[in-house]
Amino acid sequence: MTVKVYPSLLVLFLTNTVWTRNVRQVYDAMDSEDWSRFTFECPQECFCPPSFPNALYCDNKGLKEIPAIPARIWYLYLQNNLIETISEKPFVNATHLKWINLNKNKITSNGIEEGVLSKLKHLLYLFLEDNELEEVPAPLPTSLEQLRLARNKISRIPEGVFSNLENLTMLDLHHNKLLDSALQSDTFQGLNNLMQLNIAKNSLKKMPLSIPANTMQLFLDNNSIEVIPENYFSAVPKVTFLRLNYNKLSDDGIPPNVFNVSSILDLQLSHNQLTKIPLFNAHLEHLHLDHNRIKSVNGTLMCPTSIALEDHRSYGNMPRLRYLRLDGNEIQPPIPLDIMICFRLLQAVVI
Repeated sequence: MTVKVYPSLLVLFLTNTVWTRNVRQVYDAMDSEDWSRFTFECPQECFCPPSFPNALYCDNKGLKEIPAIPARIWYLYLQNNLIETISEKPFVNATHLKWINLNKNKITSNGIEEGVLSKLKHLLYLFLEDNELEEVPAPLPTSLEQLRLARNKISRIPEGVFSNLENLTMLDLHHNKLLDSALQSDTFQGLNNLMQLNIAKNSLKKMPLSIPANTMQLFLDNNSIEVIPENYFSAVPKVTFLRLNYNKLSDDGIPPNVFNVSSILDLQLSHNQLTKIPLFNAHLEHLHLDHNRIKSVNGTLMCPTSIALEDHRSYGNMPRLRYLRLDGNEIQPPIPLDIMICFRLLQAVVI
C-alpha cells in the first residue's frame, strides 16, 4: 500500500549519474583548415558518417581484430564484436582518440599489449564492459575521466594502477570477482577527483578501505557486507548517494551514528537484516529500507530533530525526508501520526 502524503505523488528516481564533463558526440569545434589535413579513409569493415567525420562505427560487425584507425578519429565504436586483443598497430595514427567503446567483446587481460592504452594521450572515456578481463588493465592514460569495467572476471587490481589518474571521475567495477584482499589501503590512491565508485555485485565482506575523499556516489549493492566501521564516512565527507542494498547488514553491524552524516541525501539499505530503522541526519531526502525485518515504526524515535510543532517553523530545522520505503517488512498500517508530524516534506511512504 502506498500512502500519499500530498495529492501529487512525486518520487525522484536516482540514476547512476556522475557529474562530469558532458560527452558531446557532435562535430567538435575545429576549423575546416584543420580537417583538410586528414584524408577521409574508412576501414571497409566500418561505417564513417560524412556528417560526423571524427567518428568511426565498427560495432556489430563480427570483427576479430581492431582495424587500422584513421588519424582523424576521436570517437571509436567497436562494441558487440569478437575482438580478443588490443595491440598497438591499429592505433599508430590515432593520436586524437577521446572515446573508445569495446564493450561486449572477448578481450582478456593477456590480450592487451603492454603500454598500448597509456599511449593514447588524449583518451577520456574507455569502455571495456562485458569482456573477459581478469585484472584492471595497466598502465592507463593519465587523461582518463571515465573507466568502465563492469561484468568482467576481475579479481586483481595491480598496485599503483590508479596512482596517476587524477582526472578520473568515474570508476565502474561492478559485477566482477573482487574479494576484500583485492582492495588494499592504497588501491584508490591518486583518484583525487573521483566522484562515482561502483563496486556492486562483487564478493566483498567488508567496507572497502580508503575510499577517495571526493567520492559522492558509492555503490556497494549485492555484496556480503556485514559491518560498517564506526566513523567510516568521516573520511568521505562528500558522499551523497549511498547504496548498500542486498548485503548482510544487521542492527549490530551498524554503529549508532554512522549514517548521521549531513552530506548523505539518498540512503539505500534494502534487502538486509535490519529490525529497526537506523539513525539518520535531518538532511536525508530518500530512505530505502524495504525487505528487511522491521516490525514497527516509531516516528518519535526515528525523527532526527524534536517532533514538537514549534521546532519546524523554519525550513533549515525541518527534516527533509521526502521518500520512505518500508515495504517487504512486517509493518502493519496505518502510518503513525508522529511520522507525518516529523517529516512535513514527505511526498510518499511505501509500506
